[in-house]
Amino acid sequence: MSEKEKIFIGPPKVTRFEKARIVGARSLQISMGAPILIAASESDTNPIDIALKEFEARILPITIRRTLPEGTYQDIPLKWLYN
Repeated sequence: MSEKEKIFIGPPKVTRFEKARIVGARSLQISMGAPILIAASESDTNPIDIALKEFEARILPITIRRTLPEGTYQDIPLKWLYN
């Protein structure tokens, strides 16, 4: 991992709060008509289930911004946080 790819703020994985926020935001996008990034079966009609499957497939192009109380922040691509 190069110096640019190091995580300086927070744990080196997605927290449960970040996961909830990501899945919630993505399910809202899907419910509003955004294209689905995985091959969903006919039985997958719930946007939350589809968003969770996309999250678990590790294909979401999302960046997480972690902020400290002093105002500094770090933008971390989601692909760096998967374990």
